[in-house]
Amino acid sequence: MEKMRLGRTDLMVSRSGFGALPIQRVDTETVTEILQAAVDKGINFFDTARNYSDSEEKIGRALSHVRQDIIIATKTHAPDRGTLFKDLETSLQNLKTDYIDIYQLHAPRILPDPNDPDSLYGGLLEAQKKGMIRFIGITNHRLDVAMDAARSEKYDTVQFPFSSISAEKDLELVETCRERDLGFIAMKALSGGLITNAASTFAFLRELGNIVPIWGIQHMSELEEFIAFENSPPLLDEKMWEVINKDRAELAGNFCRGCGYCMPCPEEILIQHSARMDMLLKRAPYQNFITDRWKGWMDRIENCTECEECKEKCPYELDTPKLLKYQLENYRKFYADHVQG
Repeated sequence: MEKMRLGRTDLMVSRSGFGALPIQRVDTETVTEILQAAVDKGINFFDTARNYSDSEEKIGRALSHVRQDIIIATKTHAPDRGTLFKDLETSLQNLKTDYIDIYQLHAPRILPDPNDPDSLYGGLLEAQKKGMIRFIGITNHRLDVAMDAARSEKYDTVQFPFSSISAEKDLELVETCRERDLGFIAMKALSGGLITNAASTFAFLRELGNIVPIWGIQHMSELEEFIAFENSPPLLDEKMWEVINKDRAELAGNFCRGCGYCMPCPEEILIQHSARMDMLLKRAPYQNFITDRWKGWMDRIENCTECEECKEKCPYELDTPKLLKYQLENYRKFYADHVQG
């Protein structure tokens, strides 16, 4: 598989990375087969996080025997330096390794003080000095925070949601990283599943050159699809632009990206799915979402107390309680037409 240099890290990573968030939903035996197949097919870059339940453990179990041949990125949500080192020790143990290639701050609301040795950033520098981590990265859903991180040049990599439907202001972040020779890692390249033609966003990202997408993979068929794209990259031609422009028209404006930062909900509402149900019904096989199980999950919206915790946490500044009520009303109409009707 073709590899590319990940900014100033000089790490040569496969141009398709493996996003390991979804593997927490897959049994260990199946995950092991998928991860080992990914390596066999040429993928050498794996991105996970301390709070992706058992994702790190599954990677460690499946790939520790090829540790020297792969590049591992993981993340910490730690609020302070002490917790950062606890998270790091746990990640090292889970991944069965004595170093992390790229250790990322996981979606901080504000950047830590790089000049304070007792800050999170000070902890990263100490971990790097000790050889526990090689490079320092950051992830975020807030464009202003991601841009500040890139401009500071204190981080070797920036991870941000980016796809074929991203706005021009998001492209400015990509260019800022290019100018400063920072690695740009694209999460949610399929916009949380709303982009149903993977070839279109693959072609779009490949055209830009300095982007490494981490495709969220939990089925062997998904891995095979991206390997096929690598072997025969789809072209960003006129027909592909028609697909992209159609997606942009349908997904324009503010909508729930399914990032999950609003969770957990005190009323156990599945916000990251429920708040974008209308798009899921339109852009995926709707039969998957009109089951008794999904109806029960959507009905939980009635229990919303409008505490606005979700609204305060949303990096896209959505009025989440209002959006949820809108989604419930539309869902019930759709359900009545397609099930009860």
